[in-house]
Amino acid sequence: MSRDSEKLIELVNELGARVSHLLTDMIPPAAQVHLLNAQRELITALMLIYEHRVTTAPTGRARRGATDARRSTQRRRKPARTGKIPID
Repeated sequence: MSRDSEKLIELVNELGARVSHLLTDMIPPAAQVHLLNAQRELITALMLIYEHRVTTAPTGRARRGATDARRSTQRRRKPARTGKIPID
């Protein structure tokens, strides 16, 4: 995990801790457990999205190999006409 990822995790955990501390007086204990589980799942999803965006190459021609580029251009070519088609 990169240093940026670790900083982001710490920030999100700190924000979650502050919000949960403020809401402890208003939310029953059973609901707090559910909220903490949801918070954990949300943090995990956000981290997976962030890491996926950081580690994958940008889309476009730079990502495809030379053979893939050749195949795609071959698919786009229109068949060459040999001449006019006679109409009866």
